[in-house]
Amino acid sequence: MATNKQILFNKPYLTGLESELVLDSINSYGHCGNRGYGQKCIELLKERYGFHDVFLTPSCTSALEMGALLADLKPGDEVILPSYTFSSTANAIVLRGAHPVFCEVEPNTMNIDVDRIEGLITERTKMILPIDYAGIPCEIERIMEIAKNHNLTVLQDAAQSTHSKHKNGKWCGAVPPLAAFSFHETKNFTCGEGGALIVNDPDLVQRAHFLQEKGTDRSLVLKGVKSKYSWVDMGSSFLLADILAAMLLTQLEHADEMTAKRAKVTRAYNELFAPFDTNGSVQIPHPPDGVELNHHAFFVIFDTEDHQQQFIDKLRQVNIFAYIGYMPLHSSPFGRKLGYKAEDLPITEDLASRIVRLPFYADLAEDGLDYTIENMNTVMNEIYE
Repeated sequence: MATNKQILFNKPYLTGLESELVLDSINSYGHCGNRGYGQKCIELLKERYGFHDVFLTPSCTSALEMGALLADLKPGDEVILPSYTFSSTANAIVLRGAHPVFCEVEPNTMNIDVDRIEGLITERTKMILPIDYAGIPCEIERIMEIAKNHNLTVLQDAAQSTHSKHKNGKWCGAVPPLAAFSFHETKNFTCGEGGALIVNDPDLVQRAHFLQEKGTDRSLVLKGVKSKYSWVDMGSSFLLADILAAMLLTQLEHADEMTAKRAKVTRAYNELFAPFDTNGSVQIPHPPDGVELNHHAFFVIFDTEDHQQQFIDKLRQVNIFAYIGYMPLHSSPFGRKLGYKAEDLPITEDLASRIVRLPFYADLAEDGLDYTIENMNTVMNEIYE
């Protein structure tokens, strides 16, 4: 196998306009949050995706934390979420003194197993917090129905699913009262570090402004409603600098172009691994019928941990970098502190031990995809000869 290329796990995509817009923001002298480019991003997100309101934040982590505040989580409340997610999803809960109730995932998408949610609901349950793993939309319609039947709120962790659509035709983030996006370097659309809290419940919008502005009613002063602002609520500095918003704007404006390139990578991976999926050697993503993907990531679940590790090691010998996925939160050191044991979620534990995330970025579609597929095919045939 040739080794003249290096295939990174991730590489941010650049439209070519980032420098121009960032420089324009710098020269505007309006560098803080919710200024010119921030407002343009907000309007684009609202108009294109049908969100009621958008609050740009420094990260998806801070968007989740702001969402947990807005949902009024309190000590003793319980929140149902998958264990197979990033720590930020759970941190937003425990920082409010609430308790994460971890749910199993299902292997076709690695999203929360909706059939198990109702069995975890107690009188202390306050919220359901699903994620959209690898950009694959969760079953939001069923989740919202469960939430309505039990008077719960929903905060969708859509960190990976910007520009994905649910099977009901609505964009990820447009359905529940609250949703959080990420614009981190590893995401499809990036400004290095950044996020957004989507607020679709009109009754929560004014308080969201207070929370974002350090617990003050400064937003009312900017609207001319008040002459001076004061401290009215708890809050923090949940604001994205305008310089970063300038970079984000051009990324969002090129969403279709970037998604088309990423779709080419998904098709190539599907074609390569489909025969191995059919014969039971591996399992690949099987999104629900009717969803539209942003092609954020592609995972392969191997039949054994040994084959998983062989795959990763052999690829690294030819400078192709694939990685394991998340370590389940319930069996992590802090999860154990909360009283969980690995055997509490055996399905999640098993899947997480055999999963591999493949290299995935827009530029791979035009440079390195053939090399990647050729070498992965060789490795798979070596493993399963």
